[in-house]
Amino acid sequence: MRHVVCLILGGGKGTRLLPLTEFRSKPAVPLGGKYRLIDVPISNCINSDISRMYVLTQFNSVSLHRHIRQTYNFDLFHNGFVEILAAQQTLDGSNWYQGTADAVRKQVRFLKEFDIKYVLILSGDQLYRMNFQEMLATHLNANADVTISTVPVCADQARAFGIMQLDDSGRVTGFVEKPKNEEALAKVRTPASWIDSRGIESRGREYLASMGIYLWNRDLLVDLLESTSHEDFGKDIFPMAIRHHHVQTHLFDGYWEDIGTIKAFYDANLALTDANPPFQFADRRAPIFTRPRFLPSTRMGSCTIRDSLIADGCFIGSSTVIEKCVVGMRTHVGKDVTIRNTVIMGADFYPSSEERARTIGGNEDAWGIGDGAYIDGALLDKNVCIGRNARIVAAEAPAGDGDYDKVVVRDGVAVVRKDAVVPEGWRFPGR
Repeated sequence: MRHVVCLILGGGKGTRLLPLTEFRSKPAVPLGGKYRLIDVPISNCINSDISRMYVLTQFNSVSLHRHIRQTYNFDLFHNGFVEILAAQQTLDGSNWYQGTADAVRKQVRFLKEFDIKYVLILSGDQLYRMNFQEMLATHLNANADVTISTVPVCADQARAFGIMQLDDSGRVTGFVEKPKNEEALAKVRTPASWIDSRGIESRGREYLASMGIYLWNRDLLVDLLESTSHEDFGKDIFPMAIRHHHVQTHLFDGYWEDIGTIKAFYDANLALTDANPPFQFADRRAPIFTRPRFLPSTRMGSCTIRDSLIADGCFIGSSTVIEKCVVGMRTHVGKDVTIRNTVIMGADFYPSSEERARTIGGNEDAWGIGDGAYIDGALLDKNVCIGRNARIVAAEAPAGDGDYDKVVVRDGVAVVRKDAVVPEGWRFPGR
């Protein structure tokens, strides 16, 4: 693993995650009450003994840079690092990253160090736990040029992914992006018996979807990038590699979620509150790391909390009911509040009395979620203030997506913008 270097792609503008990406890049979006999305791929690398990581960034990357700088500092006796490679003007070019392959091409000089043999390419907006040592073993045992990680999916799910076509040895012979009809699906179907024989129960899943996780032989990757002008891995570089080189598949059967939309992000967070969640951050053998913060314990009044995650440093008032929610750090919830099926990202700081007085109607107590508020089916970004007796219920929003100034409805979820102040008694129009 000491010959592996990892490139984590910071993603584009993240338009499908708006308004969460108005002021931050996708990998910097908070997750699970106290983490950020970027913590997942970095932690997977650390747990796999990969100690050299580059994060390629471009859009709204200030908070991401700050988080990485404050979190991932290796000691003086360790050669590991997590470095930011931001888009920049050089003597070789002045354009922004034009795609995933173009982003790596513009930073290819960092891959040419003498002891690098393999390049692992990851996305910064996925939730999963993987041991990349197993992926490297698959790569070496098959004597492959490229290895791609795949997860079994059923026919309905296959229509939303790039699907691999394999031979009996697991070598990739074809690739179909989002097959739409039965003919296209039949072409890329993998027999259930083949999947079962690899120690993974197929359970009706006969299609292998790309996870967007690639392991390359360094020399081949550098050659393909320098000899072509293709801009995207999935659309250009990877299909070219299939035609001319040995591309092997690595089977994965754990939890994996591509968090690319508001609905996917919302559902993935709420799933963490289940009695038996599909993904657990608490794993002694492979923990998910994040920045340590020196916050007090959460204080709760005579309230009712069911099936929820409550992060550090919160205050929850009396007679409040919280059901199936993720409550982020430093969240202040008043009295007689009802919150259900909601993701609260928390706050970046504890406000002074002067800051509280400036928020809602000059009321110093009006910070966080005010007394008597009712929230259901919502996603509250950082540092929001919800006025007393406000009602934010996604099911009460007018039909379809819409923008209501401080509140935006996307994918059926009511999203309160970062730093927004929602007035007392607020309702959706027509309520």
